Amino acid sequence: MSDILREMLISHDPSETRVAVLEDGKLVEYYIERAKRSVVGNVYLARVKDVLPGMQAAFVDIGLEKNAFLYVDEIVAPEGVEDMPRRDIQAILKPGQQIMVQVLKDPMGTKGARVTTDITLPGRFLVLMPFSDFVGISRKLPDEERERLHDIITSHAPKGTGMIVRTAASGATEKDLLADLEFLERLWKRVQHQALEALPPEIIYTEMDLALRFVRDVFSEDFKRLLIDDKTVHDKVLSFLKKTSPALARSVSLYRERVPLFDYFALAPQAASALERVVRLPSGGYIAIDTTEALTAIDVNTGKFTGRKSLEDTILRTNLEAADEVVRQLRLRDIGGIIVIDFIDMEDQFHRAEVSARISKALERDRTKTRVMEISRLGLVEMTRKNVTDGLVEVLTDICPTCHGEGRVLSEATRRIMAERRMREVLHSGKSAAYLFGLHPETYAIVNAPGQNVVASLRAETKKQVAIVADPDCGPGEVRILIEGRAGTIERALR
Repeated sequence: MSDILREMLISHDPSETRVAVLEDGKLVEYYIERAKRSVVGNVYLARVKDVLPGMQAAFVDIGLEKNAFLYVDEIVAPEGVEDMPRRDIQAILKPGQQIMVQVLKDPMGTKGARVTTDITLPGRFLVLMPFSDFVGISRKLPDEERERLHDIITSHAPKGTGMIVRTAASGATEKDLLADLEFLERLWKRVQHQALEALPPEIIYTEMDLALRFVRDVFSEDFKRLLIDDKTVHDKVLSFLKKTSPALARSVSLYRERVPLFDYFALAPQAASALERVVRLPSGGYIAIDTTEALTAIDVNTGKFTGRKSLEDTILRTNLEAADEVVRQLRLRDIGGIIVIDFIDMEDQFHRAEVSARISKALERDRTKTRVMEISRLGLVEMTRKNVTDGLVEVLTDICPTCHGEGRVLSEATRRIMAERRMREVLHSGKSAAYLFGLHPETYAIVNAPGQNVVASLRAETKKQVAIVADPDCGPGEVRILIEGRAGTIERALR
């Protein structure tokens, strides 16, 4: 990590807060928080609505639009239940019961939030787990540092309380760690007190906003600097760091230039690439990213790149570039769930191993938990990436009202035939002598295109007066009857 120049940018305005992480000037992480904040990490006093024995899960009301989903394995069991060979949701929860839950995943699409009763409270260096007695140390730390931190925590952790030591604790003094522990213990007591006084469904602990959360969880000595363009946010971040990591406060600066912060670093084109299906590679190849409900498929192609040595060399170079870009796009778009990457077929097993190693190396910089299978002979790599948020595409875009997310629209010929057929049905079934139809402006242009005698054909076929107008209130495939009546009605209406 030391050979990579890492920077963090935080931009805040009345509409939204944006956080960007750069590695060697490239945008690798990009998060946006608007009025509708993420609820991940929030703790609620909830009420059980439905218990589903067939799914070994329950729906609980936490006060959001959709009930949250609680799986049996995410429940901290009452005393004695954990000894049962197979846990039964009906033995643990009953409808109407009050429980304390924490959000693991935001509501996504038609699904409500995913919650757990195993509460965790994160600090700068530690994560408190009040319902556990496990002490864990980040695997990203060297063995010697892990042993030092383990000795400090195990000698001071309250009995019956679990603790995870975060990567940010590297080099932290015993005093720093104990101060963080004391803060988390006070916080947990406050949460418990709130739970006693609350009426479900009610929030009893709110996670930090995006800026502070990123500084707490991500900002470290690996970063060269942190630039913030809002004085209030800057002061809040500085205050937090001075209490938790004073040495890091020196790396924080208030951005004062006239050029907007993200424009100064030319991030707009890089952020825009997160919305594109096709992402170009340096050599001329490209990757195509397609998301379905069940998984994300990523296809690697040589494109314009023909290489200079051999076909195998061309394929290897394209696949190596794709490995780096795929991981960057996963982080940038925050893609989660099942991911299948279709690399170009490689005959040489050493080349396959080289591409696998490149993926593993790139994933070392990904904070999100991933699991990668070996590359197959067909060039397929299957992996999973923890899904926590909706991802950047869901935040920045809406489903297309025309294609409804399919990515394709009806052809002009299809739309013309559908409009003609609908008007013919009305004319044959209707008793009136004259009809004025409204069509979507684009459909109107298609029907009236040179060589398309739709209206004349309908007049001749039905012996009725027919006219059409462009109606912006019509949907793309809709035909509206605006006026119907006796002969001559339409002419008078159009004068």
